[in-house]
Amino acid sequence: MATPHSGVTQAAVLRALSRVNDPATGTDLVSSGAVRDLRICGGNVAFRLAGSGASGALERAAREAVGKVPGVTLVNVRPPELGSRSISPGDPLPEVRNVIAVGSGKGGVGKSTVATNLAVALAGDGASVGLLDADIYGPSIPTMMGIHRPPFVEEGRMLPVEQHGVKMMSLGFLQPDTAAPVVWRGPMVGSAVRQMLAETRWGALDYLLVDLPPGTGDAQLTLAQTVPLTGAVVVMTSQDVAVNIASKALAMFQKLNVPVLGVVENMSRFVCPHCGQETAIFTQGGGEGAAARLGVPFLGSIPLHPDVVRHGDAGEPTVVAAPESSEAAAFRVVARALEQAVSDLNAAAERTNPLGGLIDKLGQ
Repeated sequence: MATPHSGVTQAAVLRALSRVNDPATGTDLVSSGAVRDLRICGGNVAFRLAGSGASGALERAAREAVGKVPGVTLVNVRPPELGSRSISPGDPLPEVRNVIAVGSGKGGVGKSTVATNLAVALAGDGASVGLLDADIYGPSIPTMMGIHRPPFVEEGRMLPVEQHGVKMMSLGFLQPDTAAPVVWRGPMVGSAVRQMLAETRWGALDYLLVDLPPGTGDAQLTLAQTVPLTGAVVVMTSQDVAVNIASKALAMFQKLNVPVLGVVENMSRFVCPHCGQETAIFTQGGGEGAAARLGVPFLGSIPLHPDVVRHGDAGEPTVVAAPESSEAAAFRVVARALEQAVSDLNAAAERTNPLGGLIDKLGQ
């Protein structure tokens, strides 16, 4: 430990942590957004590292770096606090701590690519994660996660299909002919979403991500009416028409009293696979600007790279296929921002209703 010295500052601690590289994101702990809830009291320093699976080696490196700051006498790296949504007696998912909808105003913005990589990134951080493919007309999760077998049934309930550390359910697992179109009216769509939610044995999960179809239709309404959602993530591209349509999706969630956890800007820039040069395809910063205008958090941006498409087509999300790449690092940064947004939201809800939070904890 460093020799005691008065006046330990936040800037000094962050400088020390910025010298510790996080192998999960390829950047230092500060730039990757891994350092959370930093508190200093005299010579005592405490903070959290985002991701419940932060390695022991990384924690030791962070502790040693801060311990060398003049004046620091004690370093405490605390476990992350996830919290839980409000779970009532009639909740169809009593063991799922957080249900997060991933939506978009229009198709073609890479929503499913973002959902699959976020799920795998969260699982890589040590969380227990489920992924429900609620895009009834165009289920793509089986292809993107590289598995197509039907689920097993146990005591009248389906067991989720597992791949890359994530539990999954999709209509694509239940269709014998994957090329056959689904020609259903709205009530059938809502019924299918409700069945996959309630009739799947998800078990205990930290997060259940629900990949919604684009737009503001039956699947979204059914989800919001069937289970209390922790919040929603909206995926958009930095393009005026996409931003305008995504704003409608944001307004829909707000109208349904579903908190918006944040906006993800996908395909924010093109990265040349040969020279690495970055080029803005759409207007620059549209997603971040839209988030600011609508008063919701901006979780981060994901670059457009041919490998991301290739990995999804091959059934290996980029976070798994190329974990050292800058694209995978971008997904992990967004995943950690999402973790923090969920934690903050649940903590605020517990402060507002401390008795409800205590009841939730006793019921777990």
